[in-house]
Amino acid sequence: MINLRATTTKLSGFTRRTCFVYCFLSIMLAACSEPAIQKFEGAAQGTTYHISYWTESPVDTKDIKTSVENEFTVIDKLLSNYRPDSVIETFNSVETTDSQEVGSEIVSLVKIAQVVHQASHGCYDLTIKPLFDLWGFRGDKLNIPTDSTIFTTLKQIGMEKLEIVDDTHLRKKQADLKVDLSSIAQGYSVERISNVLAQKGISNYLVEIGGELKTNGYKPGQQPWRIAVERPLPDERTMHKVVTMPKDSPVAVMTSGTYRHYFDDHGQRYSHILDARNGKPVTHNLVSATVLIADPAVADAWSTALLCLGQKDGMAAANTAKIPALFIELQGSELTESRSEALNALTTLTIH
Repeated sequence: MINLRATTTKLSGFTRRTCFVYCFLSIMLAACSEPAIQKFEGAAQGTTYHISYWTESPVDTKDIKTSVENEFTVIDKLLSNYRPDSVIETFNSVETTDSQEVGSEIVSLVKIAQVVHQASHGCYDLTIKPLFDLWGFRGDKLNIPTDSTIFTTLKQIGMEKLEIVDDTHLRKKQADLKVDLSSIAQGYSVERISNVLAQKGISNYLVEIGGELKTNGYKPGQQPWRIAVERPLPDERTMHKVVTMPKDSPVAVMTSGTYRHYFDDHGQRYSHILDARNGKPVTHNLVSATVLIADPAVADAWSTALLCLGQKDGMAAANTAKIPALFIELQGSELTESRSEALNALTTLTIH
């Protein structure tokens, strides 16, 4: 090892100046080099996730991934309708009208859902789980029920039958009520994973779970995050729009569509989006609804509600609630888009 102090004391004045200039340029070059974007991905919640981030100071990348995976485990134990020991499935399995403790997280999601339920005139409803089971969407095998069976099942549906007791307790007003959080859980998960990154001192990131995402900050070199919105057709996986995200505020991009999850039976297409008011899959021409706001859970619920309502009623609801939303309809073989008033008024991002 060279003793730097001993060596530099023997340098001539010219050599000292040369060394100083060299060291100064080295420091400047190091400062000017952009930090690299770190990426990792994995499987969670029956889908995949992708995370991109960067920092100006070193971070423990292994610790960050482990923390993210641990958070997914916590969320799964809380919200999953596919594991009988989750908090929400325990709530569903206990057929009682007594108050049950579910924790502040689930209560906060129910509060969001109540607002969206009312704004969508009942089209959006967390208690729709028995209808999903009835149609076979839960088991991924189509079962076309009779009108009388639908009518009977609808008696088990209704957000008004779910009461918030306090910040950690819910109560069923009808003992056999079942709650399905899938229409809001993925957005909530995006926020929880984003919070993990923030707690690690990361302020520039993109978190995506199953196509639902949130960005904060920007890419190295002050470049904005750019997000592709998929062309909403069943047989295509191509880009339809590009969203250039704001650099000074977080934004979630949540899309609900009828073009990925559906059944075809004897020439009839059945969407997995069910209208809680009549118990049947939606039949309108709206194939995609994208909501762009800061809170991913709110955006997730709203995107489902707007898709349920269809373009006309969805646009009216979005304008009333001042929700920035992009609607895409399929008219014959042509895609047509429309934007809510709040989206047109946004100046912090662009869609092209």
